[in-house]
Amino acid sequence: MSVTTKLFVTGATGQLGGHVIDALLETVPASAIVAGVRDPAKDEAIANALRRMGVEVRTADYARPETLTTAFAGVDRLLLISSSENGKRKVQHRNVIDAAKDAGVGLIAYTSILHADTSPLFLAEEHRDTEAALAEAGVPFVLLRNGWYTEVYTWRLPLALKRGVLMGAAGDGRISSAARADYARAAATVLAGGNHAGRIYELAGDASFTLAELAAVVAKASGRPMTYQNLTQEAFRSSVLGAGLPEIVARILSDTDAGVAKGALFDDGGALARLIGRSITPFQATITGFVHNQQTSSGSSSHA
Repeated sequence: MSVTTKLFVTGATGQLGGHVIDALLETVPASAIVAGVRDPAKDEAIANALRRMGVEVRTADYARPETLTTAFAGVDRLLLISSSENGKRKVQHRNVIDAAKDAGVGLIAYTSILHADTSPLFLAEEHRDTEAALAEAGVPFVLLRNGWYTEVYTWRLPLALKRGVLMGAAGDGRISSAARADYARAAATVLAGGNHAGRIYELAGDASFTLAELAAVVAKASGRPMTYQNLTQEAFRSSVLGAGLPEIVARILSDTDAGVAKGALFDDGGALARLIGRSITPFQATITGFVHNQQTSSGSSSHA
């Protein structure tokens, strides 16, 4: 790769974006990387840390098209990390695509969702719209259809550990998750070089698990009993609301579990491991590490 090539990472202050930049720095010079930040002043500490590493920082707010036109000037390859704002992705992503086209970006890599074209998950709708927008724009693009991050399941573990029960509505559906850093490395690999235009990568873990198997891993890691309680989709949604979580979170969790029961998050194609050139981080390692960190934190607090 020429040192003059510019690789742009949107959402650079987010968890995935940060991992992508870390992975890129292993293979390309910092001067080749541009970090897109919604508000550098708000994320000043991260922005300054990036600058100290030699990474250029530019303002790039999906909701403010005027920032994108300037941000993408001179960019060769762009990673469009999906917005975290449910219900706003269609407009925001089209803003990015339009600006990238106007700037003459040579390739857009988009972090979509696993099997977006057939997924029953309601979250897939906005991803399908973005994929359509990319095709309509006529800009070379590659789809990184990411499966679930294993870290997503750690959100449900503190309450499950407290109750000794992991609740859900996934039945015996299998989940082929991978660590966030694995997906980030795949994005960095595509961004850094090679002919990926027109490719669709269905990215998922090497192995899969059910929520009952996840509960068993948690039990072993914590040394405390843990069972999986399967509920109907509506009953699980109600339980999430009863735990004090927002309606949108309850909808996402219950809809996702219902989709898992239909195979929405299962894939055994091995594309992620092939793309990054190594085995995927086992889900057991991520979950066990989280549980042990929780126990360490609790122990420190109780002896403070």
